[in-house]
Amino acid sequence: MKGIAKVKALLPKLSPSDALVARYVLDHPQQVKQLSSPELAKVVGVSQSTIVKFSQKLGYKGFSEMKVKLYQSDMTYQPVSQRGIHGTITRKDPPDMVMDKLLASKTQSLERTVLLNEGEQLNHAADILHLARKVQISGVGASSLVAKDLAYKLMKIGHAANAEQDAHIQIANAASLSENDVLIAISYSGNTREVVKVAQLARSKKAKVIVISQLSPSALDKYADIKLISAADENHIRSSSITARDSQLFITDLLFIALTQQEEQADQLIEQSKSAVAEFKQ
Repeated sequence: MKGIAKVKALLPKLSPSDALVARYVLDHPQQVKQLSSPELAKVVGVSQSTIVKFSQKLGYKGFSEMKVKLYQSDMTYQPVSQRGIHGTITRKDPPDMVMDKLLASKTQSLERTVLLNEGEQLNHAADILHLARKVQISGVGASSLVAKDLAYKLMKIGHAANAEQDAHIQIANAASLSENDVLIAISYSGNTREVVKVAQLARSKKAKVIVISQLSPSALDKYADIKLISAADENHIRSSSITARDSQLFITDLLFIALTQQEEQADQLIEQSKSAVAEFKQ
């Protein structure tokens, strides 16, 4: 018995937690192929050990093998937009292939980001930002570009926001935060030393801390009031840092949109901002 047929045959005999996994595997094959075992566990609402044991009950050594082999016999041709093209981009790839691979990689990371975050968490984060006296956004390297982008957006709708690129200035600014302020800490690994230090200082000042990082446990987690999960392509494609940035930008855009939905004056302020620079865009 192969692949999906095996899952269907076992379904009536499975425990409630295993049945949850089985139904998700049957209903969402494309998503399952994109998720790691901790991510699938979070999406389904079971422990990671349940995912591993479920894989073993199907006769696989673990979740990674199950992902590779489970759907093999059930695959049919799909257009590029639906296929998982995750091969490493090489120097010899023609432009059309690079476009396909990069598009698939970016799409995968955004789809996983949607799966791993809950609307309630985003709205809660927006509530905190709405009430903040001041918002500091911390990131190093590529994450600092995401931080700067969000700071500009928040300033457009009247929020006092800053995103310094110098890590030492970020740390110094965090020392002056208060319980009425919010820190948004952005680090895909969740272990960037400077960002962790900023979060530690913010927490010591009783500021609220919103963390944007990957699902895996990290040093930032213990300082987070809210953790929003950023997902990147894990298939060793050279674009992994690009997809991490895309995922972070996706989350910060969602935060910004959620905030503008709450604040009636946001649309007017955005229009005023556009009008102020209109003469320079002709």
